[in-house]
Amino acid sequence: MKLLGIGSRINHSEYGKGVVTNVTSKHYWVTFIDNGLETIELDSEFEVIEAAEDEVDTVSFYEVESSLVQILKKWSDATEVVSIADKWKGGKLILEPTDTSLQSKEIPIDGFFHKITMVRDRLRVMEQKINSSKNLDEQEKIELQQYITRSYGSLTTFNVLFKLKTQQFTGQKSS
Repeated sequence: MKLLGIGSRINHSEYGKGVVTNVTSKHYWVTFIDNGLETIELDSEFEVIEAAEDEVDTVSFYEVESSLVQILKKWSDATEVVSIADKWKGGKLILEPTDTSLQSKEIPIDGFFHKITMVRDRLRVMEQKINSSKNLDEQEKIELQQYITRSYGSLTTFNVLFKLKTQQFTGQKSS
């Protein structure tokens, strides 16, 4: 089957006469005189009135974007979306010094939560780099891994902020 180019004119049994205005890997986008814009399968039954001989890019923008997102997730340190628990959304963290003559500091809790999740993500990347390192022997990897596990344990205080329990910090499990 030869693909029609943009500008090709067709006659469809259901929609009537129209012009191909876009081509994706699965569909023709056709603007029909009486029915407006419709998408039809590439292998649909229709009469070709006049075929345009354009080069056709058979990959849609959506498909390119989806592929790029998958590649970035696989090969970068971009991470999953982590949501703050609903009860904390829009809240603030207030730091008050013991000395009442000093001013307290208010921090939007959403920004604080973002920083906490960034620390977690960077610890995960460090963990991956340690595990895949060719320059460290197994004993060094184990020691560094223990430091990271202890760091996770130190951050468990902030688990109350996470919406999903599966995204919380976990430290060393007691045996």
